[in-house]
Amino acid sequence: MKKQDQTESLQGEGQGQGAKERFTSSGFILAAIGSAVGLGNMWKFPYITGLYGGAAFFLLFIICLLLVGLPVLLAELAVGRGGRGNASTSFIRLSGQKIWGGFGFITVLGAFVILSFYAVVAGWTLHYALLSFTGKLFEHQDFSVLFSDFNASWMPVFWQFIIMLLTGFVIIRGVSAGIEKFNKIFIPGLVILLIVLCVRALSLEGAAEGVSFFLKPDFSKLTAESVLVALGHAFFSLSLGMGAIMTYGAYVDKRQSLGMATVAIGLGDLIYAFLAGLIIFPTTFAFGLEPSQGPGLVFVALPAAFSAMPLGWLFGGLFFLLLSFAALTSTVSLLEVPVAFVREAFGWSRRFSVILLTFLCFLVGVPSALSLGDKVPWLTFGGKSFFDWVDFVCSNIVLPLGGLVVTLFVGYAWKGAAEESGLTAWWLRLWGFMLRYVAPILVLLVFLYSSGVIRF
Repeated sequence: MKKQDQTESLQGEGQGQGAKERFTSSGFILAAIGSAVGLGNMWKFPYITGLYGGAAFFLLFIICLLLVGLPVLLAELAVGRGGRGNASTSFIRLSGQKIWGGFGFITVLGAFVILSFYAVVAGWTLHYALLSFTGKLFEHQDFSVLFSDFNASWMPVFWQFIIMLLTGFVIIRGVSAGIEKFNKIFIPGLVILLIVLCVRALSLEGAAEGVSFFLKPDFSKLTAESVLVALGHAFFSLSLGMGAIMTYGAYVDKRQSLGMATVAIGLGDLIYAFLAGLIIFPTTFAFGLEPSQGPGLVFVALPAAFSAMPLGWLFGGLFFLLLSFAALTSTVSLLEVPVAFVREAFGWSRRFSVILLTFLCFLVGVPSALSLGDKVPWLTFGGKSFFDWVDFVCSNIVLPLGGLVVTLFVGYAWKGAAEESGLTAWWLRLWGFMLRYVAPILVLLVFLYSSGVIRF
C-alpha cells in the first residue's frame, strides 16, 4: 500500500470513505445527474410513454417521481452523508445494528453485477459510434443481421473491456480529480449532443407527427399497469436501490443542501427523459419506423433512419456518442460503489481496489457479452440468455429490495434522519409521511409487479 494511501487510511479510520474525499457542490450534482441519466431513458422511456398515452403518461411519471423517486433519493443521500461510509457501513454507523449493513451489502453486490452487464451494452454504443463516424455502419442494408452478427462474434467482449478500462481510469483518480472532473466534462458534452440531435430530429419532414404522438395526452390508455410502470421507471431512472447515490452522498459536504440537490437531480433526469422523447419519436415517425422497446430501437431501427437522412453518418455517430456519454457516467457511479466498500472493509488502496474490481467485473460480464450470440449455447437456459437473467434479477428483485430497505430504514429505524435532511418543518413532515406510509407500499407494488407476482 502506498504511503499516501496509508496516511489516508489512518485519517479515515472509524469515519468512512466520505471523511477523506469530497465533491464540490456543483461537482456532486453533476455526478449524481450523471449516475441517474443512462441508456434506459433513451430506449425505454419513449417506448413506454407512447404505449401508455403520451403526455398523459409523462404527467403520471412526474407524479410518481414526486411521490417515490425524490423522497427515496433524498433518503439515500441522507444515509450516505450521515454515515460517511459505503453503502453497507453507513447503515451500521447510523443504526448500530449489523443486520442493516447486511441489507446494504445487497446494494453493493447489485451495483457490481449490474455494472458487469451494463458495460456490455455501453460497449455496443461505442462500437456503433465508430461504425457510424467511419461510414461502415451504412454499408449494410439489414441492420438486424448486422446487430446479430456483431453479438455472435467476440467483439462485444472487446468493447466491454474498453468500457471497463475507461471506467477504471476515471475511478482510480479519486473523487475530485476523477469522478467530479469527468462529469464536469461529460455532462455538458451530453447536454450539447442532446440539443444538437433534438434540433435535427425536429427539423425532419414528418417530425410533427412524432411530437404529437409523444406529447398529445391520451388518458384512456392510463391503466393500473401504467401506474406501476411509471412508478418503476421513476424509481429506476434515478439509480435508486443500487448504492450509487448513497455512496456519492458520503462525499457531500455538510454545507450542501440535500433538498435542493434532490430537486436538481430529479429535474436533470426529467429533462433528459423529455429530450430523449423529442429525439426518438420525431426520428422514427419521419422515416416510418415503429418505436420498439430495448436494443432493437437503438441498434436496428434508428440506424435505418440515419442511413436515409443527409449526413446520417454524422448524426448517427453523434447519437451513439451521446449514448456512450450517458452510459459512462453511469458505469463510473456503479464501480465506485464496490470500490468504496472494499477500501473501507479491507483497508486497500484506491489503486489496488479499482484494478482488482475492474478486472473481476470484466470477467463476470464476459458470459453476458457472449450469451446473446451462438458461440456459447449453454449460456441460454429457461428461455432467457445469461444477459437477460442477470438483468431480470438485478432490475426486478435486487433494486426494488434495495429501495425498500432505504425507505424502511430512514422512515422507522434511523432517528437522526430529520436533522441530516436539513428540511424545514413542513417539508420534513411531508417527507417523513411519504417514507413511512406511501413510498414503502408503492415500492413493494413495483417489486411485486416487476418480479411477476402481480400480473395484468
